[in-house]
Amino acid sequence: MGRYAVITLIYLGAVGTGWVASKLHVPLPWMIGALVFSTAISLAGVQIKAPALTRPAGQIVVAGSVGLAFTPEALGSLGAMFVPMVIAALLTIAAGFLVAWVLMRLSDVDAMTATLASVPMGPVESANLAQRYGVAPGPVIFAQTLRIMALVLLIPPAILLIDGSVADPSATLRSMHWTPAGAGLLIVLAILGALAFKVARVSNPFFLGPLAASAAAAALGLPVTATPYVMLAGAQVLLGVWLGAVINRDLFRRAGRFVPAAMLSTLLMMALCVALAVLLAALTGTSWAAMVLATAPGSVTEMALTAKVLQESVALVTAYHITRIFIIIPSAPLLTRVTARLTHWTPPKRE
Repeated sequence: MGRYAVITLIYLGAVGTGWVASKLHVPLPWMIGALVFSTAISLAGVQIKAPALTRPAGQIVVAGSVGLAFTPEALGSLGAMFVPMVIAALLTIAAGFLVAWVLMRLSDVDAMTATLASVPMGPVESANLAQRYGVAPGPVIFAQTLRIMALVLLIPPAILLIDGSVADPSATLRSMHWTPAGAGLLIVLAILGALAFKVARVSNPFFLGPLAASAAAAALGLPVTATPYVMLAGAQVLLGVWLGAVINRDLFRRAGRFVPAAMLSTLLMMALCVALAVLLAALTGTSWAAMVLATAPGSVTEMALTAKVLQESVALVTAYHITRIFIIIPSAPLLTRVTARLTHWTPPKRE
């Protein structure tokens, strides 16, 4: 069977699983359904080679939709939260180093590997730094991807279960107002924003670029609207398949005993960020659900979508994540250099 036939069957299966998840009222059903499906068949030995454009395409659609929450009123309310945002980002970095220390004790990996695996800087950035420092990228990518998967699979369902007020998690997204002209303008602006951020070499350009363009359009009162729900659902499927495809048999084999240690450290990181969220909620008077989504260590796309489902301060949740991204990503090389210096780390000798 040819490659394109296999990919077609994979996406059909992902859509089918997403449809089942939607009928079961799972939050973010199309993303979680596709993620579960693609992970299962990937671990079963099916090689998934998702087209390179699928993740950027999914991010552009989702980010454009999220950016609509940045109305003038929402932007005005974010000013008072700037200091808590910065504090949350710095405490998340500190939590990452604590988790790295635990990961070293559990798996006997070196300090550089543990740091790159634990500080929430994303799979791509951490893999690039791993190659720069001569660290095996496999365990680093696994730990970073595992954290994102855990956030997607655990945080949205847990919040909706505890909240208990949302009978149909997809209802809010399905009912969003849209017009062909407004949706078309949104997508055009989102693509232009992605290309501009790509040219400028901004981290995560296919999310931050469309987000910035959409937010600017919303703040300026341009005639943009949400996209049709089928397009947003399709974007979730693209992201879910791409994310699930990263986890495969070879990655588990190479990671070895690192796998259970990474799972435990992921849960510890999530627990620390939830504790931070509860503290910030009490200090700022913000909803606990919004703060849990805002301080989640990564997965801004999915957390912002969950905030839309709950109608919980989408702009606030997104702003917290953006603040963390713009603090962690530019400082990631510095963090690794400090780690190397403090631990007297030296790159492994190559045979």
